Amino acid sequence: MPASLRRTNQRTVVSLLQRLDTASRASLAKAAGLSQPTAGKIITELEQLGLLQQAGSTGDHDAGQGCDTAPRLGRPGNLVRLDCRQARFLAIELGVGETCISALPVAARLTDEWAFTFPTPKSADAWIQELKRVAVTLPKRKLWGILVSVPGIVDEAGEKVLLSPNLHWLEKADLAKAIRRVWDLPVVLVQEIRALALGHLAASSEVQDFLLVDFGIGVGGAIVQAGKLYASSLPMSGELGHTLVQGNERRCGCGAVGCLETLASERGLLESFAGAHRVSKPAWATLARHVVEHGVEPWLTQTLVTAAKVISGTLNVLGLRQVVLTGRLTELPSAALEVLATEVRGATLWARFGEVVCESAPRRRAAGLVITGIDRLVLPSNPEQGLILQAK
Repeated sequence: MPASLRRTNQRTVVSLLQRLDTASRASLAKAAGLSQPTAGKIITELEQLGLLQQAGSTGDHDAGQGCDTAPRLGRPGNLVRLDCRQARFLAIELGVGETCISALPVAARLTDEWAFTFPTPKSADAWIQELKRVAVTLPKRKLWGILVSVPGIVDEAGEKVLLSPNLHWLEKADLAKAIRRVWDLPVVLVQEIRALALGHLAASSEVQDFLLVDFGIGVGGAIVQAGKLYASSLPMSGELGHTLVQGNERRCGCGAVGCLETLASERGLLESFAGAHRVSKPAWATLARHVVEHGVEPWLTQTLVTAAKVISGTLNVLGLRQVVLTGRLTELPSAALEVLATEVRGATLWARFGEVVCESAPRRRAAGLVITGIDRLVLPSNPEQGLILQAK
């Protein structure tokens, strides 16, 4: 079998199991369009390399990684699944306020659970020192690589953060090189919203085309089309938060005045709430409770309408009809989300001909990072690259 075809088949089998959880060899062969002997050979190879396991093998319930051994396709004796016994990746969420770390198997949970957390320092050196402190406490495991979720505009191929409006020290740091000094392993940087989109794709595999919009410290977006992340010629996409809003005079961390994220981010919403009610430094819980008690007030409606215009414009350009909302905005009462959804549907051209769906979802960053690790480190599309080739 040619190396390129073999790699394609390996990636297809892994992708199917990410969606199906468990499946028989016969079912995988049929779904992948392979003969049963070819599928059997590919599955055996992936098992030997530590990517797959027998679904009913010893240790499933001891792994602690949420293995579900209930059969879905095929006979119980023939079921396989992604391996959930051995930690293979170290996942790092480098957040503006907090850094989270966990060692994860190939079959990552769809719910984020982090083993270590610490406040994100204000310098690269201090952040690396915190990583060294965590590294000492980690058991010695055979990890395949380090996966890092990073905010801002990230040149993933060049391992460089070009702009991080809310964490500027990232722009000057050689992050990947510094991490490799802590762990002598391959390092992959992933733009944080892109990781969220891949995590949602793993949890909702029936939806293959959507725009994910996350409301947090900033407002970011990621596009998934035909089950794959959209990639442009420039190392940036989905920067909805830096769309300029007429009449908005707030200065953004990117240096511009009037960006959407100064209104619709957590900080922006709190600032608007404080101005509307003449309170100083309100907590998020205070804002959420106020919306429960008093409904969606004009200041919030205006922000939601503004965000909806940006989202609907993006849908019109991309030709998408599904929006997935994650982050702080989903923590507000459903009435607030309904205002946003109604405005999105009202301003999206496709809503005149068909249905436009706007739904909320939890953040699934860890699962997205693991998918990235498999795709870039273990089974990259180029058969001349990847950890599997190096292991031979």
